[in-house]
Amino acid sequence: MQISTDCWRAAKEGDEQDKAAWLETKRAEEQAESEAWSEQYRMPPLEGTERAVAWGVRCRHQVLAAAYTALVLEGETDEREWEAIEEAARFVTRAGWWIDQRSSEPGDLAELLQAASEADRPTENPHF
Repeated sequence: MQISTDCWRAAKEGDEQDKAAWLETKRAEEQAESEAWSEQYRMPPLEGTERAVAWGVRCRHQVLAAAYTALVLEGETDEREWEAIEEAARFVTRAGWWIDQRSSEPGDLAELLQAASEADRPTENPHF
């Protein structure tokens, strides 16, 4: 049995709409989780366009969560060392920096944070 071109197109468009709706729901859930995490761990707001900030918040959450798992839970980093890494992360508020680091290795995070440029950090008082 052969499906007509019109039927195939209609089915494909339906699949794409379902996929787009699923993706939108998934991103909204990730965004809400990342924003709650940012509030819980007192992470400052990120700077950038509205779209970059939303993506940056998700990336920051994912990068820091992966690093905590790899370095503290599975690695040799103690809580005191982790707190220093977490504090350094608070000073990097450019959303684009977090987006750029989304594929970085967890073990590189401390070095990446140290290498962040002045453009990635706020010029105002960091104690909000």
